[in-house]
Amino acid sequence: MSDKALEDLRKVVIEFDIDNAQETARKAVAAGVDPIEAAKTLTDAIRDIGDAFGKGELFLPDLVCAAEVLKKAIPIITEEINKQGKSSKAVGKVVIGTVFGDIHSIGKGMVATLLYASGFDVIDLGINVKSEEFLKAVKENKPDILAMSALLTTTAMEQKNVIEGLKKEGLRDKVKVIIGGSPINQEFADSIGADGYGATAPDGVKVAKKLLGI
Repeated sequence: MSDKALEDLRKVVIEFDIDNAQETARKAVAAGVDPIEAAKTLTDAIRDIGDAFGKGELFLPDLVCAAEVLKKAIPIITEEINKQGKSSKAVGKVVIGTVFGDIHSIGKGMVATLLYASGFDVIDLGINVKSEEFLKAVKENKPDILAMSALLTTTAMEQKNVIEGLKKEGLRDKVKVIIGGSPINQEFADSIGADGYGATAPDGVKVAKKLLGI
């Protein structure tokens, strides 16, 4: 029963079955599946989707749907992990958000989901995040990485404002900064002093791992 429950969890991700994600997760818990194994099955599946997207075998809507499955299923599994007093060690901590003035969430959400699937502890601040909110989150959470997304040319400079804020607060050397978004490129990242740039969500994860030597 345990093996079937794990296979069902994998299938809801790779088949983009958003409607049955929560119920499948609940059935896995009811079947007595080790919640750590259940979480690993879900994250392995989303990582496979991300890899296929990176190779051009799948498309953005596929990645979005798979991420939605994970968002619905993982809270149920996480609740069971906490209930049983279990934990899995994170490979690093990331604070992520879309900068002030920008309400685009899909790209940022993809990066957050794939980072989680890769073993990172992810603190998602959401969209339209002000510079001071990023700074506060860095102070309070002490992340290894700060990841910022900007999907508009007019909001791209907000990423620079946050980096300048980190410098003023004496925090710049305490956190690696990754940026991304459609108007962003490596040249821009270099010009504002970011540590890394990812053109796609899977690229963002690769950069994060590289910066932490993973």
